[in-house]
Amino acid sequence: MPSFSLPAAIDGSMVASENYRGKAVLVTFFATWCPPCLQEIPTLKELQVKFQQQGFSVVALAVDEGGSDVVARLVRQAHINYPVLMANRTTTRDFGNVVALPTSFLVNKNGQVVKKYPGYAARGLLERDIESVL
Repeated sequence: MPSFSLPAAIDGSMVASENYRGKAVLVTFFATWCPPCLQEIPTLKELQVKFQQQGFSVVALAVDEGGSDVVARLVRQAHINYPVLMANRTTTRDFGNVVALPTSFLVNKNGQVVKKYPGYAARGLLERDIESVL
């Protein structure tokens, strides 16, 4: 997984990729104006709850150009229970020039990207793949 240090949408505190060393992570790039991104949020919340005790976390990287206020509002309204960070151009480039939203990456506990999901990913598929890296 490419390394990053990005501000949290809610409070601006810096969150580094190092915080997830030894964990399985689903990194998802999204935007508040993207309907399929919004459609994925309930599934991502459920996956966070189901697998967090096993060393897993969803990490959402917002690419909204409207700034963190818009993203923080969504986090509060949707009661998002996983970290939501503000992505930058370097991060989207480092993950392979992410252009389509949502785009997610499954990272195993060794920090290796093992799967890429361009577009909306079904819950069953995500669940099965997450279980395979725990």
